[in-house]
Amino acid sequence: MANKALLIDDDASTLELMKFQLEREKFEVTTAESGKKGLALVEGKEFDIILTDLNLPDFDGIEMVRRCKEFSPDTEIIMVTGYGSTEKAIEATKAGAFYYVEKPVEFDELFVLIEKAVERKQQAAEIRELRGKLSSRTSYQGVIGGSRAMQDIFEIIESVAESDANIFILGESGTGKEVIANAIHYKSHRSKKPFVKLNCSALPKELIESQLFGHTKGAFTGATSDKAGFLGQANGGSLLLDEIGEMPAELQPKLLRVLQERIYYRVGSEKPQEVDFRLISSTNQDPFEAIKAGSLREDLYYRINTIEIKIPPLRERMEDVPMLAEHFLKIYAEKYKRPDCEFSERAYDQMLNYNWRGNVRELQHNIERAVLLSKNGKIDKLNIPKNFDSSISFSDIPKNDNSLTYDASKNNKYAVEKNGDSLINQKDLSGDALFEEVGKFIVEKLTEPKEGAEQKDIFNSLENSVVLAALKRTNGNKQAAANLLGLYRPRLYGMIKRHKLEEKI
Repeated sequence: MANKALLIDDDASTLELMKFQLEREKFEVTTAESGKKGLALVEGKEFDIILTDLNLPDFDGIEMVRRCKEFSPDTEIIMVTGYGSTEKAIEATKAGAFYYVEKPVEFDELFVLIEKAVERKQQAAEIRELRGKLSSRTSYQGVIGGSRAMQDIFEIIESVAESDANIFILGESGTGKEVIANAIHYKSHRSKKPFVKLNCSALPKELIESQLFGHTKGAFTGATSDKAGFLGQANGGSLLLDEIGEMPAELQPKLLRVLQERIYYRVGSEKPQEVDFRLISSTNQDPFEAIKAGSLREDLYYRINTIEIKIPPLRERMEDVPMLAEHFLKIYAEKYKRPDCEFSERAYDQMLNYNWRGNVRELQHNIERAVLLSKNGKIDKLNIPKNFDSSISFSDIPKNDNSLTYDASKNNKYAVEKNGDSLINQKDLSGDALFEEVGKFIVEKLTEPKEGAEQKDIFNSLENSVVLAALKRTNGNKQAAANLLGLYRPRLYGMIKRHKLEEKI
């Protein structure tokens, strides 16, 4: 499709010339000889680029930029003027202009700016589409999770999988480091090549080198034939070094050399072997503690840690517990031919109030055991320690509560106020427009972060506030709050638990 351009200028000859030049570059061009006509066009149609004069007969150019941005925030605007000044350029940029150009301007130079502006708009749209696509997922490349922490990980995988950057995955035992590694490999351009995995803590110290680098026949007692080793097997594909902090210290310089030179030597051979692979490493240790203890070389750490992915423990993303549980329930119900298996409210209570020290692996094993021991298809409880607080209880919530009523007329304005006036009237806005105005207001109120200061996660605070507001609006009725927010019911319970909202309800 042709890119759409809007030209706003009171000089007819300028409009005609610019229109001719842009149409020659395959743009679809619309013109307006006044600010009022230009705004009417922006309000009714989306443009990829707007070029406007600073001095219009009915509008100040700076105000024109502001108004255009209100109607079409993603469209980039270039201001072209014969009255250039640094002050005006700064003012235009603050108002949202992409660039400020003085007349006369060579079209070739201007067109470079136009291309960059259009590209930036397209990139913003692609990023928004990607984020929307990812945030609507509860699974991605075999990884299960609807929490924001997992959405962030999905986005990192999407961004880096196609590259050959070394990946370092951090997480407690059982969080799913290998599952994340699988997602990275099978999303990459190496997906049709081997994915070789070596657990550095599972092999005796003296065997790791020959397993990793391979060996020649007769290199040591028992070496009855040549062996390529994991590096050779991974050629063209990916290599996962699980628990890399357990790799013998004397072997780490050799691995570092392979990463730097892409050449290695089999045990017992002086013939160099070329290798092309993507390295993914993982550990359940604090890498800096491992460096301090001498079990991980610092230079190796920085080499393997081009991209770092931290997987939060399950207790920090409790809203993922129900969807993980149902994922495992489906797997084991099919495996053990128990098609009617389902969780009771009591089972959900246990899941959401247990710390899951063994993380996803512990949850998985509990679900498998529960399916095997289930009677009549109902999983009434899980075999986990009774260290949970029953203050959040699914059984306390009626499944079909139609008693809740909410009189919108008594609360038809948001409490957020600006300059003493109500920011948003629900009679005037709804849906996306309402959220857009609330988001704009919140961002305008944020203070610029100070250099070196700890960054606060605003989305975490917003999630906390929105869930609490929904619970207050529904007078503590959690089922109604989940319906109001469009949330899967167990996910709301995970949020309540994570934000410790029980006592505030």
